Amino acid sequence: MSMPITASTSADVARENAVFRKVVRRIVPFLVLCYVVSYLDRVNVGFAKLQMAGDLGFSEAAYGLGAGLFFIGYFLFEVPSNLMLQRVGARTWIARIMISWGLVSGRSCSSTTRRCSTS
Repeated sequence: MSMPITASTSADVARENAVFRKVVRRIVPFLVLCYVVSYLDRVNVGFAKLQMAGDLGFSEAAYGLGAGLFFIGYFLFEVPSNLMLQRVGARTWIARIMISWGLVSGRSCSSTTRRCSTS
């Protein structure tokens, strides 16, 4: 048995529809942007593999091992990272990640390696 539609229930339905439209207008474009960035990231990993294999002389097995080790590290540290994010707050934790990443990137950028001569 259905309830009769009254002015208050139709107003509630209209309000729900307005909220739904507003959420869709604000969130769907952001989700599409996230999807595009994610897709570009995955495509770039493939291009990087092609370039690294030629430049560094990596075999398929060496690249697979490196990608697998990266995944294992990501898998092991993701849960503790999310627990810390919940404990200290998103702003603080994401800022810490950005600063750490910047320091590590800057440090690795300034490092030099010695080249072995084969002659």
